[in-house]
Amino acid sequence: MQVAISGMIRIRRRIKAPAAMNTTQRDHLSQRWNFIQAELLPELKSDGYLLTPKLERLIHILEWVRIDEFVVGYRSDTGRPQHERAWFANAFVAKAVLQLSTTKALIERLTIDRSLRRICGFSMHKKLPSESTFSRAFSEFAVQNLAERVHDTLVKTHLGDRIIGHISRDGTAIEARERPKKSTADDEDKQSAKKRGRPRRGESREKKPTSRIKHQQTQTLDEMLADLPTACDRGAKSNAKGYKSSWNGYKLHIDTACCGVPISALISSASMHDSGAAIPLSLMSAQKVTNLYDVMDAGYCSIDLHEYSRSLGHIPLIDHNPRGGIKEEFEPLDAQRYNERSVAERINARLKDEFGGRNIMVRGSVKVMSHLMFGILALSADQLMRLLL
Repeated sequence: MQVAISGMIRIRRRIKAPAAMNTTQRDHLSQRWNFIQAELLPELKSDGYLLTPKLERLIHILEWVRIDEFVVGYRSDTGRPQHERAWFANAFVAKAVLQLSTTKALIERLTIDRSLRRICGFSMHKKLPSESTFSRAFSEFAVQNLAERVHDTLVKTHLGDRIIGHISRDGTAIEARERPKKSTADDEDKQSAKKRGRPRRGESREKKPTSRIKHQQTQTLDEMLADLPTACDRGAKSNAKGYKSSWNGYKLHIDTACCGVPISALISSASMHDSGAAIPLSLMSAQKVTNLYDVMDAGYCSIDLHEYSRSLGHIPLIDHNPRGGIKEEFEPLDAQRYNERSVAERINARLKDEFGGRNIMVRGSVKVMSHLMFGILALSADQLMRLLL
């Protein structure tokens, strides 16, 4: 087994980056920032590479996430040598940062941009891998949950020892270019489920199934994630202004810290209600950070979710859904804290507008999630850098 060596690692070795940095969080961030600004970027410019502001931003993000250290290359005694997978990992992060819509556009950019090619680690004197090779590498990363693992490490490293005030939970629509899955239920079953009133003599009706939230309280996290629907289907959702929209595809659920860094994310079918992802997300986030408040909109209004949030030692701030009754308003201080939920909408918008969340060209929930996680990974690093500045 041989560790893949990308262009970024080669540059670190040439400059001899400090092996032991100060473990104090603020000092650690400052040292990394100064290292990139004072040594890494001048070294690249002295070699004749032109760096645009976006490429400098990409270098910072790659240095922060260090995704190449999570990729292990291997050699085989037979067959053609495999391309270093670390190069492809850097390239897919670059694809999200540079907002390149397709893999073909990424290859074209690498062909004409010597600086980007050098940053990702591809050889300057050899032909770039084909589009199919890029696609195979992406499929491997999707199955291995590469972006998810790197993101978890990034969050635990920089926020794991801190107390997060508010975590805002929200789901956003993800449009996909694939046909929605058709329901396999029989028409007779649908009609029988809609029957109202008292059953006839001798007629038996199935009991109402247990709600997803109640069922999740008896499951482990792995069982919850396996039980979530992930097939592409049709969903509908009302926005903050009350307008309803529908789409074909999926729904991405994100836990966002009050500092603007995404903590956890998972994908589901578009038709699944947002509240079905609340408990799994809360457990995923609890394994990484410590937070005080769980902030959610009226779609999550449920007594079970209130109780589960308190069982984790959190304070739930969930907007009340009157369901035809009288709406219960927040106390003044809680209403002020609830305004923190706007960070979730900003992160959803940034993911779609700046990090490729709208350009979904792959199919299947596994690949769609991997594509989105590369964007979330870049977004998290970018937000951490903003905290430094």
